[in-house]
Amino acid sequence: MGLIQVATSTVTSSTAQVILTGINTDDVYLFTWVGVTCSNDVDTNQIRITKSGTAQTDANYDWASKQLFAGTGFVNNAVVNSTTFYDLYQGTQTGEMQNGLMYLYNFNSSSEYSFVTREQVSLSYVPQLQGVMGGGVHTVASASDGIEYKMSVGTLTGGTFTLYKVV
Repeated sequence: MGLIQVATSTVTSSTAQVILTGINTDDVYLFTWVGVTCSNDVDTNQIRITKSGTAQTDANYDWASKQLFAGTGFVNNAVVNSTTFYDLYQGTQTGEMQNGLMYLYNFNSSSEYSFVTREQVSLSYVPQLQGVMGGGVHTVASASDGIEYKMSVGTLTGGTFTLYKVV
C-alpha cells in the first residue's frame, strides 16, 4: 500500500476553514491533520464532506466514537442527523493541538453513501491527553469530492492538512 498526495494546505495565520478537494476515483482516500491549533478556548473541530467543492451543511451526518481520556476513562459518543462530524474539545494554552487521520470510502460513487473511519489525538483544554476512534456516514447517495475542516466557534490558527489517494 502507498499514498499519492492529492492536496495539502498549511495554516500559519487565522483562517475560517480548510477545504481539500480532488477525489475523482473509486479508490480509498486518506485525510490527515497535524498540529492543529485554534483561536478559541473550549472549541470543537468540525469535519464536513464536500460536493463540487462546497461543504455539505445538511443534517445527514451519522457518527459514533469512543473517546479515551488519559486520566478519567472513556465516553461513548453517537449522533444521528448531525450537520458535521465532531467531538474533540481543544483550547488555546501552550501545547494544545490536534492530530488525526480519516479514511474516506465510496466518496466518488454517485449511488453510495460516503463513509469514514477516524483516529484522532489531542491535548485538550482541561488539560489532558485524549483520543478518539470511530466512524461515520453521510447519508446522501451522491459523489463527494473532498473534505472541509473548521472549528465550531473560532478559527484555525495553525496546522497542516493533507488529502491522499491510497494505492
